[in-house]
Amino acid sequence: MKIKLMLLSVLSFFSLSAYAAPVQIKLGTLAPDGSPWFVQLKQAGQESEAAAREWSAKNPDQAIELKFVIYGGGKMGNEGDMLTKMRIGSIQAAGMSTIGMHQITPEPQALDIPLLVQTDGEREYLLQQMSPELDKALANRGYIVLTWSEVGFTHFFSSQARPTVADLRKAKLMSWQDDPNSTEAWRAGGFNPVVLSATDIVTSLQTGMIDTILYPPSLVLALRGYEKAGYMMDIRWSSLTAATILKKDVWEKIPAGLRPTILQIFQTRAKTISIKAREMEAEAVRKMDSLGLKHVQITDRAAWDVMIKDVYKVVSGKV
Repeated sequence: MKIKLMLLSVLSFFSLSAYAAPVQIKLGTLAPDGSPWFVQLKQAGQESEAAAREWSAKNPDQAIELKFVIYGGGKMGNEGDMLTKMRIGSIQAAGMSTIGMHQITPEPQALDIPLLVQTDGEREYLLQQMSPELDKALANRGYIVLTWSEVGFTHFFSSQARPTVADLRKAKLMSWQDDPNSTEAWRAGGFNPVVLSATDIVTSLQTGMIDTILYPPSLVLALRGYEKAGYMMDIRWSSLTAATILKKDVWEKIPAGLRPTILQIFQTRAKTISIKAREMEAEAVRKMDSLGLKHVQITDRAAWDVMIKDVYKVVSGKV
């Protein structure tokens, strides 16, 4: 009798393994290995795998073998490269900023319009109000949003103090290769953008191709950008928001009853990411201060409000 039960158990196990639908999700992100964004994405993937195993045990007729593989640090290229890889099926998901998502649909970039929000509370409220519509816009293009998360507030980091708009207009400012509308907006504001891939920032600072970057402090610290751009302007130019997106056709391979659990896992991890992003932003500034970072107060704040009106004219209707 014991032998019979053991055989039935073994046969049941192999039957489950044989018929479990294998779904591998390769996820790319620019977030450096070991960063909070990377760690939380990896943990979300592991928890989703565990949830799939539990689901399969309870629902053998809908068993699924779910596997997440996370590639951090730009191993899958810049955000444009990752989108191309998603379209051809090399990867199935990506952690992507609103800048990269602009190539899918323009609406998400509205979250990060310059000088729109200045506090964590404003940013959180804006995302709560807009995310349902943004989810729909992305779904209409074939992508499911697993979660939204904060990256940080962007500041200008430059090789010299630039306390006025006129000073910043003289800078060689890095502009995102994947966002031509942004480059057009910089030019409308009288700036001097240099179009680059995000993966070329460090070498371009070292060679002098650019002397100013617009990035959250935590990423400037990770890139050691402060070594060549050691002056931080105190104005918060914009928020930077990201989302973890997954191809809709891959999402639909996951049993419908399991999907809410996967979403909840990623959304819980996103809350941790946002908390840690805020902590990291403050800690990054303190760390760079100890390494010689110099703070520059903006002396013509009203001039920024005048200049931004020209920028808004360019992005209106495109974002």
